[in-house]
Amino acid sequence: MTHTIAMVDDDRNILTSVSMALEAEGFKVRTYTDGAEALRGLTAQPPDLALLDIKMPRMDGMELLQRLRRQSSIPVIFLTSKDDEIDELLGLRMGADDYIKKPFSQKLLIERIRALIRRLEANAADPDEPPGEVVTRGPLVLDPARHVCTWNGRSVDLTVTEFLLLKSLAIRPGHVKSRDQLIDAAYGESIYVDDRTIDSHIKRLRKKFREVDDDFAQIETLYGVGYRYREE
Repeated sequence: MTHTIAMVDDDRNILTSVSMALEAEGFKVRTYTDGAEALRGLTAQPPDLALLDIKMPRMDGMELLQRLRRQSSIPVIFLTSKDDEIDELLGLRMGADDYIKKPFSQKLLIERIRALIRRLEANAADPDEPPGEVVTRGPLVLDPARHVCTWNGRSVDLTVTEFLLLKSLAIRPGHVKSRDQLIDAAYGESIYVDDRTIDSHIKRLRKKFREVDDDFAQIETLYGVGYRYREE
């Protein structure tokens, strides 16, 4: 299956070089030079994955992601400059699945893209649960095959990473998962991400559930240890 990647960056040199590298790997690529143009294109023809630069004219990557997340949960990787640590964490809290710092190697970028697509396509592959099986924990229902999450019958729109993190915790309520274990569950063992990345995703998860239920408190923090899904 050929996957379509949308790349949004105001640097035409980066667009050209990365597009060529992705196409050589078998991807279809659509490029945009500003956020406003990209929002129209991504809405009209959603890609399988989007690469968003943060600093762009007319509409920056943060605003583009915010607007995109109102209507879509497509996987998003942020492209950030070397010193944009605050932007990276803010981007994750707003719903990005991953980020990569400029300047980056094209090989590394392609590896992260493939890893994210694999997670999307195989999010049911967990040693504790048969592939594709619906996970039900009280008011929580996770359907990996359809990428659907509900709480008390109300839909909760999750990104790929958020879905995988929640599934890893909910499969075994009461069992503590370290940040390293959650990184492996959400990103795979070959991908390195900072612990703070997991913390940002967990904060985003809690926020989404509290938007449908003010009393949501199922994801517990064990300081210095990790996280667990509270037993009923």
